[in-house]
Amino acid sequence: MKAKFLFFLFFILSVDLIQAKEDPIPGPRNCFWSIGPASSDPYINLAYPDANVFYWAAVFTIPNDAQFSIEGSYPHSRYMSFASYDENGKPIESLADYLINSKSVNPFIPGNKRNEKKRDYKITVVNEHPKSKRKIGQIVNINSENKLHAPSYGKGQQAIVYRIYLPDNEKQPDGGVQLPTPVLTLPNGEKYQDDSACDLLNSRQQLAVSLGALGIPPGQYRKLITQKGKPDTWPAHNPPKWFIQLDRQSLIGMYTGKINPDAPRSEGGFYPNLDNHYIRTIINRKHGKVLIIKGKAPVVPNTINGEEIMTTGELRYWSICSNQSFVNTRVNDCLYDQEIPLASDGTYTIAVSREEDRPRNAIKECGFGWLPMAVDGDGLFDDDVTIVQFRHMLASANFKRSIQSVFKQKELEITMGDYMPKSKYLMTNQVETIFPCLLSNNE
Repeated sequence: MKAKFLFFLFFILSVDLIQAKEDPIPGPRNCFWSIGPASSDPYINLAYPDANVFYWAAVFTIPNDAQFSIEGSYPHSRYMSFASYDENGKPIESLADYLINSKSVNPFIPGNKRNEKKRDYKITVVNEHPKSKRKIGQIVNINSENKLHAPSYGKGQQAIVYRIYLPDNEKQPDGGVQLPTPVLTLPNGEKYQDDSACDLLNSRQQLAVSLGALGIPPGQYRKLITQKGKPDTWPAHNPPKWFIQLDRQSLIGMYTGKINPDAPRSEGGFYPNLDNHYIRTIINRKHGKVLIIKGKAPVVPNTINGEEIMTTGELRYWSICSNQSFVNTRVNDCLYDQEIPLASDGTYTIAVSREEDRPRNAIKECGFGWLPMAVDGDGLFDDDVTIVQFRHMLASANFKRSIQSVFKQKELEITMGDYMPKSKYLMTNQVETIFPCLLSNNE
């Protein structure tokens, strides 16, 4: 039987600390959304967060026969959602922003105003498994009934994650609105919210989660990177090889080399977002100090500057992140779609390196995006290892080049076409020579 562990995400998020005057972890929390906000440092950095996203988690138990709802205001951001998970970090269901109906104007619907003052919503959370699965990763036209299925596990615990992607400028981290409020209605009609609801929901309980939901055990990882007959750069390939997110066995197969070519695409992993699909590669700077990645950029809505109207695109959001190993599942940094400079043909060029190896032309003014490698590499054993990961979120049904359109590993390159990242290793001086920077003041 798989061992289960009571795992409290960083003891500094205890109730006493939440109430402390000096809190070393910045950002809003409350008695319900007590775990978070997670993002890149100095926030909780676990389960490969996107550095441009803020995550809050809640663990609770709905009393028998009670009705539980979450009431809040749509944030000023590119995206928001609620998602439920089991004890293995596997997602159960996502309730994305555009599926939440209300009397207010939903600012995430294309064509709607994004900055209306009246922006309230209400969703219902039920202790049930969904009877049918919503199509994931793509915009769909369905009636969600504003309902999130969050079935209990273990001794009755339930877990959900609240996400805000890319808050508008000066609206971080909560999108300029308060965190959603828990509201509990008992069978006798009595209604409780905020602290009184938290007490009845037992939302101060510790998170019960399997260790594998948060990473690979160090001992197992050590064996994977020191296999007999493998080079010291294993499992990094030259040129890099990209993998879609498959089942856990195939995730380990990135190290063993044993990947079932027909393995199904998987949403399992380190608390992934069902509205995202991912590809990743493991790189090693022994192949070259700088990794150059090029590809065509999908079209996305403009939101970061508080644009008045929500527009549409090929994707809602995409990003590229530099991460450490599957042991600590830590992000180094990410670049989101609209902060990546594009050439006139809609393509991007991104350099990944240590700060000390960063080419002098790897700056936005020269048409480059840049991501750091951590000085301690994988965070445990190999200082030269980095994991690079792409996210594609909520693809349009008409966009056939998204990661969402890839169902088997062997179909990856042909399906993504020009949107498939092409990558190669170079040395710092080679990048500076091959990609001359013609700044306007030098012309």
